[in-house]
Amino acid sequence: MTISIRRPDDMHIHLREGKPLASYAADTTQWFARGLIMPNTTSPITTPEAVSQYRAYILKAVPAFTPLMTFKITRDVKPELVSALKKAGAVAGKYYPKGATTNSGDGGEDVGDFYPLFQEMEREGLVLSIHCEDPTAPVLEREVAFLCQVERIVHRFPRLKLVIEHVSSKETVSFLKGMPETVGATITVHHLLLTLDDLLGSGINPHLFCKPIVKTKADREALRAAVFSGDRRFFFGSDSAPHPRRMKECENGAGGIYSSPVAIPLLAELFVENGAEALLNDFTGRFGAEFYGLPLNEGTLTLTEDPWIVESEYHGVVPLWAGRSVRFRRMLT
Repeated sequence: MTISIRRPDDMHIHLREGKPLASYAADTTQWFARGLIMPNTTSPITTPEAVSQYRAYILKAVPAFTPLMTFKITRDVKPELVSALKKAGAVAGKYYPKGATTNSGDGGEDVGDFYPLFQEMEREGLVLSIHCEDPTAPVLEREVAFLCQVERIVHRFPRLKLVIEHVSSKETVSFLKGMPETVGATITVHHLLLTLDDLLGSGINPHLFCKPIVKTKADREALRAAVFSGDRRFFFGSDSAPHPRRMKECENGAGGIYSSPVAIPLLAELFVENGAEALLNDFTGRFGAEFYGLPLNEGTLTLTEDPWIVESEYHGVVPLWAGRSVRFRRMLT
């Protein structure tokens, strides 16, 4: 069996910085033509200069890849900077609640504090990307607890495009269906595959710990139903987030799952098993591009049914599905 799809987009990815970036980017570009690059690096991407420099650094490592740049929304980013950020290549600004995830200590405590910035983003046609979690709520309730803040923004800025990232709960799926077309959502492969039993059921697997945390079977089934419905407001974003083994297998281990090497083959397997292979092309290569107002990628990616075992490590990082069999692999031409 073979599957051919338009060259995919990853509309939410972490490439980190420094020397490891080249390896992470190479794992990404074997599958994806473009990627929306997250800005919560150790040195946050908050200025036009930082956007330009980070983009150039990525392109030097992987010239055939198109990085779609973002900036991190902090108090240092003033509304008057938005136009220059856009000219530097940013297509979105990313809002992190303070303390919600990796490198978010400088995040927001009240979305209202950033209304002048959101207003300028709306005027400039930039997308607001949101890590939708309230870090003060119980861990399984954090995503749902933040939805009221999303609703505030949507009502205040009806023309502002907004993406709820890495949706993980049935409540958020239901919420999104009641939102206007200006609101979209990314869904990861790990939230489509995993539940709390995978993370905790037979012992803690720190390499499956992510934020937002994987949840119940009912939540997973709601995500699958949304994707397999062909609803264009749901599109793929891996949230692939590499952390070296030592940062996962320790006290206070880092949240993040490294899925770039296996995301597309695992999605292909999931869609085929559910009789939805015809929808894979739109989920990975159309809906995200259309939401962001981007041209569709040219060229195709073909996968063939040829089982293989996922490596135990990539560049010192334990990937999703490590040591397990995957049904499809990329067909080389």
